[in-house]
Amino acid sequence: MEVKSTTKFARISPLKARDVAREIQGLPVSQALDILTFTRRKAAFLVNKTLKSAIANAENNHELAVDSLVIKEAVVGAGPAFRRHKPRARGSAGAIRKRTSHICITLSDELEIPEPRKRKATVKTKRKRRLAAAAAAAKAKKKPAPAKQEKAPEEEDKPEASTEETPAAAEASAEAPAETQAPVEETKESAEE
Repeated sequence: MEVKSTTKFARISPLKARDVAREIQGLPVSQALDILTFTRRKAAFLVNKTLKSAIANAENNHELAVDSLVIKEAVVGAGPAFRRHKPRARGSAGAIRKRTSHICITLSDELEIPEPRKRKATVKTKRKRRLAAAAAAAKAKKKPAPAKQEKAPEEEDKPEASTEETPAAAEASAEAPAETQAPVEETKESAEE
């Protein structure tokens, strides 16, 4: 269902009011109210007033839930202009037109609330990404691959031990140094004889 609210003869130029009206078109009502509340322009105040009137119409006259409402249209049309004159040189007069606007807001509960759009990458962002990729590629070419350290044959056969030793592993490691020292002592004795 659609609900309309109109403010006629608002004392603002249609060009100035259209800028604000375009910002809220297609948004959910809660988000549009936030934008209008924090926009520091006369047009934002007038559009906000019209939007609140449309919300009240939807709630009271048509019994619609406010959470489901979306702004279908926010249109600003030109109203009549007041004509004033300002004295100019040599007895002439300059025309001054004090313009007015008709602000019309249409709410609907049938439209789906759109997901926020993702911004497209700007030219600067694309350029930065390209330069970063080129720099990473240049580093990869300049940096040689790390040389593999060859393990001693004894180290390859042994499984890597964890930092915590089991009691059996502790006994085995205690016996191993004694066996390796024995042949060295024998060689010293044989050298003395």
